[in-house]
Amino acid sequence: MDIRKLDRDAVLETVRILERADPRDWDRPTPCADWTLGQLVAHMAGQHHGFAAAAAGNGGDLSAWRPRALGGEALRTYRAAADAVIDAFAPPSVTTREFALPEISTTFRFPASKAIGFHFLDQVVHGWDLARTLGVGLDLDEQTVETALALALRVPDDDRRTAPAAPFRPALPPAPGAPTLDLVLTALGRSPDWTPARAAP
Repeated sequence: MDIRKLDRDAVLETVRILERADPRDWDRPTPCADWTLGQLVAHMAGQHHGFAAAAAGNGGDLSAWRPRALGGEALRTYRAAADAVIDAFAPPSVTTREFALPEISTTFRFPASKAIGFHFLDQVVHGWDLARTLGVGLDLDEQTVETALALALRVPDDDRRTAPAAPFRPALPPAPGAPTLDLVLTALGRSPDWTPARAAP
């Protein structure tokens, strides 16, 4: 298994989904509490640039991770961020590096495979966020989703998940016979049944 290929496929899937968005969609609510689609995509673009900086040895600067202003060219801005992280992870030599990920730890550096795994898991989950927000399907093969589940089950389910800025919420019980993607979501505190709240009449 090449985590870089799985990550690339997951990132490209987020681009494909966002190609379905129109200007009216950027203010839609998402499964990420208090974030509109535009705010979520700005966060994702910032993460792409942050991981690209980390792959180049410059991840320790927190400013590299800031959400990106989307401006009037939201899709173009996001696609450029996606291309940046795909290109940063592409060289074979990247697998021998250690990544500084200051949003996780300001003390430790992470082996490339683990760091890219963090990014990959985010892309699967945020890909679902985007798809559910826009009412479209998430097209990832079973190997990709099974790998995401293996990583999701390793994320500690402790008090850190209740912090205001926690990336994941406490795990939810899955439905009997739930598909693999639903197991990923519930392991990370997302409800597979999430739908946007209806506007008041």
